Amino acid sequence: MHSETDLETVLLGPVLADRACGDCVACCTVLTVDTPDFKKPAGTPCTHLTSRGCGIHAVRPHICRTWFCVWRRVANLPDEARPDRSGLLVSLNFEREPRNCFEGVSINVRVLAGSQAIENGMAATILDSLCDQLVPVWFSDGSKKMLMHPDNEVAGLVLSEEPAPPHLRDEVAAWRERYGLFAANG
Repeated sequence: MHSETDLETVLLGPVLADRACGDCVACCTVLTVDTPDFKKPAGTPCTHLTSRGCGIHAVRPHICRTWFCVWRRVANLPDEARPDRSGLLVSLNFEREPRNCFEGVSINVRVLAGSQAIENGMAATILDSLCDQLVPVWFSDGSKKMLMHPDNEVAGLVLSEEPAPPHLRDEVAAWRERYGLFAANG
């Protein structure tokens, strides 16, 4: 079985050598961290975060050494998509208790506080770049979480196991092949 890090590489590709976090510390505040060696609730700045970044960078926890946002892995995302520039944090999520087959392993695009990413079109640019493979994509604006890929009609057919109309047959079959086991158990 793949570890989460291996699965990230399989689904998104390796960490890109020409992309660095730089001044971006969005993950240090936005994300929940719940590992044996470090815990932090979502929306709370890490206790090690200083005005100059990570105060313990050289000895930071394993999760902080191995986790990378999607911008660090997906080359077709523009440089402006780095979280501190775009106002969006994009991550691969692993849900321990998914409500349906599209939540177990998925890409989550989160709008950061104060972001103008919806208004300036960056959210659409990023979503367009991510919604082209068989990985569910969710969008969260802080108040609700919405499935963006696959679209509602395809998702409904996958979950219901109803026959797909001819124009959606191949797409629904591909999603069912990848997620059907999870849909039947969800």
